[in-house]
Amino acid sequence: MSQFNDNMTKLLAEHEAFLSRKNEPSIKGNGVVTRYEYPVLTSEHTPVFWRYDLNEKTNPYLLERIGMNATMNAGAIKWKEKYLLMVRVEGSDRKSFFAVAESPNGIDNFRFWDYPVTMPEDVIPATNIYDMRLTAHEDGWLYGIFCAERHDDNAPAGDLSSATATAAIARTKDLVNWERLPDLKAKSQQRNVVLHPEFVNGKYALYTRPQDGFIDTGSGGGIGWALIDDITHAEVKEEVIIDRRYYHTIKEVKNGEGPHPIKTSKGWLHLAHGVRGCAAGLRYVLYMYMTSLEDPTKVIASPAGYFLAPQGEERIGDVSNVLFTNGWIADEDGKVFIYYASSDTRMHVATSTIDKMVDYCMNTPEDKLRSAASVEILKKMIKNNLTLTPQLANNK
Repeated sequence: MSQFNDNMTKLLAEHEAFLSRKNEPSIKGNGVVTRYEYPVLTSEHTPVFWRYDLNEKTNPYLLERIGMNATMNAGAIKWKEKYLLMVRVEGSDRKSFFAVAESPNGIDNFRFWDYPVTMPEDVIPATNIYDMRLTAHEDGWLYGIFCAERHDDNAPAGDLSSATATAAIARTKDLVNWERLPDLKAKSQQRNVVLHPEFVNGKYALYTRPQDGFIDTGSGGGIGWALIDDITHAEVKEEVIIDRRYYHTIKEVKNGEGPHPIKTSKGWLHLAHGVRGCAAGLRYVLYMYMTSLEDPTKVIASPAGYFLAPQGEERIGDVSNVLFTNGWIADEDGKVFIYYASSDTRMHVATSTIDKMVDYCMNTPEDKLRSAASVEILKKMIKNNLTLTPQLANNK
């Protein structure tokens, strides 16, 4: 056997061992979720035959030809008894594309399908596409809504960083063959748009995130809601904000819906990201809220603060101090798999249950927006605890 074949055999064996690694629960936890020891997807999880030319004649030194930089911001769905992630894979060339990775248990052994997704172009081609939310809608289609990014041609000459964002819409029956629909029409720039899984008053319903610019939220008030007459020519005509931004909170700079909400007996369970500014830049965390079953625009529970924040190695990456989510899976037994990216670099999973998350939302105090109010809430719980547990009061 040639040295090339020896090296290739070793490369493939090491990759297989890496993919097969068992993922164990982390000891740390807050009682609501269980984190896991390893990321579920990294750039090293991408297939060897994506990154290496395995032809000895054209790549005698077995060098990596096409670099993969990150695996992040994945939509999620349970499909034919497998846990599937629609992953944003970013190449070393900074271009993102979609690829499906599947796991038998949702925790480990994620493996990419052989080919990335071939997504049809819009009439105006996008430079970059990313962050797909997947929704199995009651109309029978599986929809993917994602960001289509293009250069802002109105930018001053020489400005090659200004961009525009639109919500791109596509649908499929098999996650392989996609029909591209026209991008969402709206008065503002739109990213983080999510399709509600059910019709509302006979219409399609969208969670939106209006922004004045690509980066700057401007007058955008938070997570919006819009009803759409025709998904094949979707247009936001009226938009109401259902989850607002507030000063000196985890979502003062911007916030956006994560995956589509989960329907429970108590209401719709929502997972979102919130952004605040700090000395180190923008800090992204995840938070939860609930809306009414009868009126999905009515917030019925809004626990204060973040649900998950970056910790340990999650804080380090291409864009540090960031957690982002646009995918979760609720099993029939009530277990929930929350897929989140850290620092625009890698994918993780955390698990919980619908009962725990509903309890967390319904019984965690809301943010009263002032330090004094926070102290009063804390004092009340302390008093109750000391009354119910007298031995604690002796620990002074």
